[in-house]
Amino acid sequence: MMNLRGGIALLLSLAVSAGACAADTLRIGYQKSGTTLVLLKGEGTLEKSLASQGVKVKWTEFPGGPQLLEGLNVGSIDFGFTGETPPVFAQAAGANLVYIANEPASPTAEAILVPKESALRKVGDLKGKKVALNKGSNVHYLLVRALQEAGLSYGDITPVYLSPADARAAFIQGSVDAWVIWDPFAAAAEQQLQARTLRNGQGIVNNYQFYLATRDFATAHPRVITELVGQIRLVDKKAAEDPAAVTRQVAPLLGLPEDITRIAVERQHYQAAFITPEVTAGQQRIADTFTRLKLIPQSLNVSQAVWTPPAQ
Repeated sequence: MMNLRGGIALLLSLAVSAGACAADTLRIGYQKSGTTLVLLKGEGTLEKSLASQGVKVKWTEFPGGPQLLEGLNVGSIDFGFTGETPPVFAQAAGANLVYIANEPASPTAEAILVPKESALRKVGDLKGKKVALNKGSNVHYLLVRALQEAGLSYGDITPVYLSPADARAAFIQGSVDAWVIWDPFAAAAEQQLQARTLRNGQGIVNNYQFYLATRDFATAHPRVITELVGQIRLVDKKAAEDPAAVTRQVAPLLGLPEDITRIAVERQHYQAAFITPEVTAGQQRIADTFTRLKLIPQSLNVSQAVWTPPAQ
C-alpha cells in the first residue's frame, strides 16, 4: 500500500500534470500590420470558439515583430504574428518558439521609401546614405536583398535602427534618406507624405507572414492552437472575398482612413496554412544570409523550430 508521503507526491505530480495540460488564458500578441489578427480581435469570434475549452483570450499590441517575439521569449504572450525575419533573429537568440502557420507571400506589402522630392531614383543611389528600419524586422531582409540586387553591400549604407513611429518622424524631418517599412505604415506614408517607392519586395523576397507560439504552449495545448488557426482561416476567407467590407471594419481599429487601409488590405494575401518544406526552405535562406553577414551569431536549422500539427 502506498504510504502517505508517496500518496501526497503522486497527487502533487498529477496536479502539476493537469496544470500543464490546461490553458486558462491564451495570450496573443498582434501588430497593426496584421489585418487578420486585428479583424479576429475586433470580431470576438475566437473568444466564443475557445469558450468551450474553458479558455479566455488576452490581446497585447506590439509596434513590430522583434518586440513581439521578445514578448514571446520572456513568456508574456503565448502566440503572435510577425514577418519572416524576426523569427530568425529570435531563434538565433535562443528563443523557445515554434512556427505554427503562415500567410501567402505578399512581396508588395513592404517597400524602400524616399521623400517625394528626393534626388534618389534607384536602390543603387542609397550608397553612403542613412536608411531607417526596424532592426530584425521583415524589411531588414528586403533591404539586404535590394542592396545585393543593386550591386551594393550592407556596409555601403548607414542603417538607422528605429521603430516605425520614430522612423516616420525621422523620415519627415529629413534626418534619414530612406525608410524601409511595411504596410499599413508604407501605405500611410505613400498617401499622406507622397513618399516614393524605390523598390518593393516583388521578385526578391517572399514576405511571408508567420504565426508563432512558444514551444511549451504549442506542445501542451495543440487543440487550442489548431482551433486558433481554424478561426484565422475563417477571417482570411472573409478578407480575400470582400476586401471592401474588411477595409470598412478594420480601418477604425487601425485608426487609419479607409483609402490607406484599403491599399494595405489589398497588398496582403490571405490563406493561412501550416508550414510546408518550401516555406521552411525560404526561412533557411534568410537565416543563412544573416549568418554570412554576421548579423546573427551562428548558423541555424530552421526546421527544428517548425511545429507539427496533431493528426486529425
